[in-house]
Amino acid sequence: MTTLAPPTRDEGVRQHSHRAGPPADGGIKARTRRLFTGPPDDPRWARPTLWAVLVLAVGLYAWNVSSITGNTFYNAAVYSGTKSWKAFFFGALDSGSFITVDKPPFALWVMGISARVFGFGTWQLALPMVALGTGSVALLYRMVKRDFGAVAGTVAALALALTPITVAITRDTNPDPVLVFLMLLGAAGLMKAVRGGRLMPLVWSAVAIGFAFNTKMMQAYVVLPVFFLVYLWAANASLGRRIRNLAVATVALVVSSAWWMVVVDLWPTSSRPYIGGSTDNTVWDLVIGYNGFGRIFGASSSTGSAGNGASFGGTASVYRMFNDIMGGQISWLIPFAAIALVGGLVLRGRAPRTDAKRAALMLWGGWFVVHYLTFALAEGTFHPYYVTAMAPGIAALAGIGGVMLYRAFREGSAAKWGWVLPLAVAVSAVWAVVLLQRVSGSGALYTVAEIVAGVAGAVSVLGLLAGRFLKRQRLLGFAALAAVVALLAGPAAYSVSAAMTASNNGTNPTAGPSTGGGMGGGGGGGMGGGAPSGTGSRSGSAPTGTGGQSMGEPPAGANGSSSSGSSSTESGTEASGAGSGTQSSGGQMGGGAGGGTQVSSEMITYLEKNQDGATWLLAVATDQTAASIILESGQPVISMGGWSGTDNAMTLAKLKSLVKSGQLHYIIIISDGGQGTNSEIATWVEKNGTAVNSSAYSSSSTTSSTGLYRLDTSDVS
Repeated sequence: MTTLAPPTRDEGVRQHSHRAGPPADGGIKARTRRLFTGPPDDPRWARPTLWAVLVLAVGLYAWNVSSITGNTFYNAAVYSGTKSWKAFFFGALDSGSFITVDKPPFALWVMGISARVFGFGTWQLALPMVALGTGSVALLYRMVKRDFGAVAGTVAALALALTPITVAITRDTNPDPVLVFLMLLGAAGLMKAVRGGRLMPLVWSAVAIGFAFNTKMMQAYVVLPVFFLVYLWAANASLGRRIRNLAVATVALVVSSAWWMVVVDLWPTSSRPYIGGSTDNTVWDLVIGYNGFGRIFGASSSTGSAGNGASFGGTASVYRMFNDIMGGQISWLIPFAAIALVGGLVLRGRAPRTDAKRAALMLWGGWFVVHYLTFALAEGTFHPYYVTAMAPGIAALAGIGGVMLYRAFREGSAAKWGWVLPLAVAVSAVWAVVLLQRVSGSGALYTVAEIVAGVAGAVSVLGLLAGRFLKRQRLLGFAALAAVVALLAGPAAYSVSAAMTASNNGTNPTAGPSTGGGMGGGGGGGMGGGAPSGTGSRSGSAPTGTGGQSMGEPPAGANGSSSSGSSSTESGTEASGAGSGTQSSGGQMGGGAGGGTQVSSEMITYLEKNQDGATWLLAVATDQTAASIILESGQPVISMGGWSGTDNAMTLAKLKSLVKSGQLHYIIIISDGGQGTNSEIATWVEKNGTAVNSSAYSSSSTTSSTGLYRLDTSDVS
């Protein structure tokens, strides 16, 4: 009787898979050899192929590392954390700890440790992201291979490594690569607990998700319903023991998630930074509001309101993942993964409750479906790079489903399974061609990928049908290989583009060519972006290890003079536009969400020379403006209104206190709608402060009002 369940080891290589293993004593030489050759019962090709995939991942993630400017918002917070342990702990934007970033600080800690060890600079911040991104590929391989063999593990690892949005975000300093790695660690602990029924792996799984929560808050919890369901259904333990273990793990989850939040919210508000993004200066409000329900329903209040968030990925709908913006970032393998999930569950339908293979399908299928629905229907702020969290589920299903459907196609009845694998390949190949046609004319890379996807897809489908009809196993194997090529040609083209294009990282990183659709199109389009090469160029040496890269690093030494060629026509002007940041050498640094302030290198030099012992160099309206100046000058800068300019971090009473104590002398007043300066503060500063004309620092013959004001102790009544 023919079984449709996938074999323990990869079919077709079993007779070649066993080889003489290392000595039984497990010495260092034997373990080192095993690291490169794999376990004795692995196919000979398995471990070298894994290393090749990992090298590919490192190459994509770290290519031309000097171009990885990253997100200036988080870069500034990391830099501040290298100057102050208080700023490090709280995740403050500035080393004076006036306001935090709008996320918990675990990812900042990871980058901050690297920066403290190796010095602050481009590759130092990129290093942990590249390492964790590659670690995610290796971890997914190990998990999939454990239950479905080396072929499935290899396909899954390759699919994850070549996911375009994953390449783009790993070449960045947003926290998402840290989040994905921690979620995968949680999944690994869960599956170990399911197989053995033991408590501690489940506890460690919960702790990993707790750390993920302290990376990106509620997004880490998207997988929790799936984790609970998989363990409750499939764990190798009695029902009572399963419930008890889940209860204990829940306690571990709460403790590992909430400890930082509790410490910060209990800390006296007068001696800690304002919690950026919150409405009441608490982390709890940030959890349930801005980074919680606000992301799903809109972000106008702590409970969220529909339709009130900025979408950089198109309109919320069940089809969002397939639109012009998102399609090329994540959707390539979604059709195949969906068919594979249904087919795999049917194939394992009569397996025992504790069947590990079905549990794995439930895990990865649930991971994919829950993330898909969450991201597709979210009406709050949405960036394309969020969906990198969905990539492990899609990649795992591609590997697992490919192996299961192939075996079912080869051995199952033609009436039931003879059409499923060819259909899955055909639908996915056609979708790949459609995606590539959307960007036709964007370059030879995409034209070649379109041809390869179409031809390889046709060869695969015809080869599968012919091989089945003629009963030629080698032809089937060749057709399966052609399917892999067809399905990954498009993602590979987008991923190579992401690795080769310096402008693809920043506030809203994406892969591939610009689609020009909606807010935040592909290929570095949309709002935001890293600092252009040369931004922030000033005299003085860069910090150790920066290698003179273009992150906008602050100088290591004393104040420097403006570099030649700095723009004088933009000196000190206040402007509203799509970005906010430091204007230097004619280039505007990475964008925030709306209007902002442009500040010249000449103005910064003036502020440094006249700081007069103040803690903060300047106070500005928004985070992105402050971040750019922090990276330009190396000095703490106050963001009075947080990311959007609407945070109530600076009150008039607090401003007076800072001025009276000599901690702040300069403030920029801007009238720009929602991102302008608080009207009460603006009125008081304009009445009591001394306006600084651009002639005080600009070499231009044209002078103008700048919105810059000087405040001294005598100005406070």
